[in-house]
Amino acid sequence: MFVALSRFTIANDMAEQVKQAFVNRPRLVEDAPGFQRLDVISPVDDPQELWLLTYWDNEQSFTTWHHSHLYRDSHRGIPKGLKLVPRSAELRFFDHVSS
Repeated sequence: MFVALSRFTIANDMAEQVKQAFVNRPRLVEDAPGFQRLDVISPVDDPQELWLLTYWDNEQSFTTWHHSHLYRDSHRGIPKGLKLVPRSAELRFFDHVSS
């Protein structure tokens, strides 16, 4: 299994709107070949920070999704006016070892 972690920090006090946008997201990724699940989490000690963990059958499945028009379409629900802390966005990749 392949895991992609996307992490970012919200700069302009819109964390609740962004979190609600994830709750109400269009769920386009669920139909992507190789997709297994998405977890959206936020550290208790920094509620302006969000982590998105997506689980995939393999890296190619993630790469295909990430470069697709559906990936871009899935981000249309991002609240208008959202600003991120500069250089806070990070994308990392992991091999899943065990649950």
